[in-house]
Amino acid sequence: MTENQLEYQNETIPVREAHLLDGEKLRRYLADHMDGIGDDITLQQFAVGQSNPTYMVATGGHEYVLRKKPPGTLLPSAHAVDREYRVITALADTDVPVPKTYHLCEDPDVLGTAFYVMDKVEGRVLDDQFAPAFSPEDRSAVYDHLLEVLAALHAVDYEAVGLGDFGRPGNYYTRQIGRWTKQYVASQTDEIPAMDHLMQWLPDNIPDDETTTIAHGDYRLGNTIVHPTQPRISAVLDWELCTLGHPLADLAYTYVSCFMGAGEPLELLPGLPTEDEFVQKYCSMTNRDGIPDWTFYKVFQLFRLAAIVQGVYKRGLDGISSSAKAITYGEVCRNRATAAWAMVDG
Repeated sequence: MTENQLEYQNETIPVREAHLLDGEKLRRYLADHMDGIGDDITLQQFAVGQSNPTYMVATGGHEYVLRKKPPGTLLPSAHAVDREYRVITALADTDVPVPKTYHLCEDPDVLGTAFYVMDKVEGRVLDDQFAPAFSPEDRSAVYDHLLEVLAALHAVDYEAVGLGDFGRPGNYYTRQIGRWTKQYVASQTDEIPAMDHLMQWLPDNIPDDETTTIAHGDYRLGNTIVHPTQPRISAVLDWELCTLGHPLADLAYTYVSCFMGAGEPLELLPGLPTEDEFVQKYCSMTNRDGIPDWTFYKVFQLFRLAAIVQGVYKRGLDGISSSAKAITYGEVCRNRATAAWAMVDG
């Protein structure tokens, strides 16, 4: 394998049979709703993506990205490409780097499910959160900028950008624990005692902090486009889980997903921040003195990740996942839940 094959996820493949689209029908539709659409259209599918099928659309000498809901029966509130489109559009003039959006289609008669079109941003999508091909200096710089962008997101006045009704301020963890409990139960395939314990423990241990910001919901290095040559973020992607929520949910998710694997802290490459450095840098950027109840936030995110991956696995079993890897995730939910409960029990 080349370095790029190991490091970057920008590859496109022929559209998978389960996600085939009528290209000419799409071209005619886009021509009626967007400028710059040519007489020809080429469709490729991005190889990665567990949730919403994502396509590269080439027409009129320009490349776009199309994101749509997957086919099949969907869990309630999942695959919210309409919310994703709305928040990316709202953030266009803020300090948060996002792709330019063009059009949202909610008519299922066009492609079968809702979809939207945005610009294709040039850069690197990292397959490994540790960025092993980067120098230690670039690794440090890109994670510093990742935290800077997160702090910028949490500083956005959500009412001023038109997102005042994007969620309900307050009771974020109560609502999130309830949501992911329902999602997990709806996609459950095996008995996992640690998940049962967490579903009981989490509601009784929510910190007393009702701070409300825009919360991305899936903020990690792998959901960004890194500049083609510089260690900085050119665009933040995958906003389907975004809502008005608690900023420390994003911070804990970023730490857990980037540095904890299945639940245990991983050995870091030179240049990557330690857990204390990671937390302290964010606190410095957001004028916080510290983060009480940090363990709760990590446990919550491991629980949430366990519920999410269980849904991915169930879609794989049902044959409707946008990734062929989904079927291999059978033990991931159990591993994450077990690690989370060990943090509580310990």
